[in-house]
Amino acid sequence: MHALKRFFARDHVHHEGVRPFQVWGLRLFCLLMLVFVVPEAWGVLLRHQGPWDPLHAVAFCVWATYPALAVFGLFRPLRWLPLMLFVLGYKILWLAFVAWPLWRTGTLAGSAAAPMVPAFAPLLPLALVVPWGYVVRKYVGLPRRRAGLAGAG
Repeated sequence: MHALKRFFARDHVHHEGVRPFQVWGLRLFCLLMLVFVVPEAWGVLLRHQGPWDPLHAVAFCVWATYPALAVFGLFRPLRWLPLMLFVLGYKILWLAFVAWPLWRTGTLAGSAAAPMVPAFAPLLPLALVVPWGYVVRKYVGLPRRRAGLAGAG
């Protein structure tokens, strides 16, 4: 039981106050990107013949690059956390601007966008393993509140 408790407790020694389950969750998402997205995206790039539609090509190049970078996130998940923020960001935008309007009008089912929706489903689990306090401290730059200053006024 002690190991399970440590798995969910903040680790200031090894992970800058981030819980180990979050670190391992980030690693899991990196592994899933490597296993599922890299072969698909790179397969499309390598098998494509003829001229590309430029916007389509950009999408596939981005789609091939970010999961390939996930290999670094396996070893240094906190250092590569911006990659996960990128994934969350583009998926939230796609859901908001593409899937949601189609769903709201009852036209998502059977549309060209419908097969992509399951790939965007893991947003909630990913959002749960992102250490948001760490993101704010590290990337937004807001100072941590000291316990001794809480009562000062």
